[in-house]
Amino acid sequence: MNPKAYIVVLEGDPLIRPLLERWLAEAGFEVTDPAGAEVRKPVLVIADAPDPQSAEALIGSLRGYAAPVLLLSARFRRGLAGSAEAARRLGVERVLPKPFTRDELLSAVREALKDLS
Repeated sequence: MNPKAYIVVLEGDPLIRPLLERWLAEAGFEVTDPAGAEVRKPVLVIADAPDPQSAEALIGSLRGYAAPVLLLSARFRRGLAGSAEAARRLGVERVLPKPFTRDELLSAVREALKDLS
């Protein structure tokens, strides 16, 4: 993966966002906010969906980035089958239940980007 690949992170929690930024930077990505995506096309969008049941507007707005979407939520159930089904139903590449580890995040990012490499 390009060490300067941009990832847009839409996470409102002031404790979680810096952690995501650090983990992604350590993995070789550059993290930007939505305004930074106007300068360069992101390879991935990571967004928090507090309520996936009513996340249609959020997901629709993310389509403007023309990049795969990894959706985070504390409301997603654990387990690969449940996550894959939720991603399919929501129309995103991957979903990741909160809380998650660094390894789980980076694995989900790799999976979301697997068609780009």
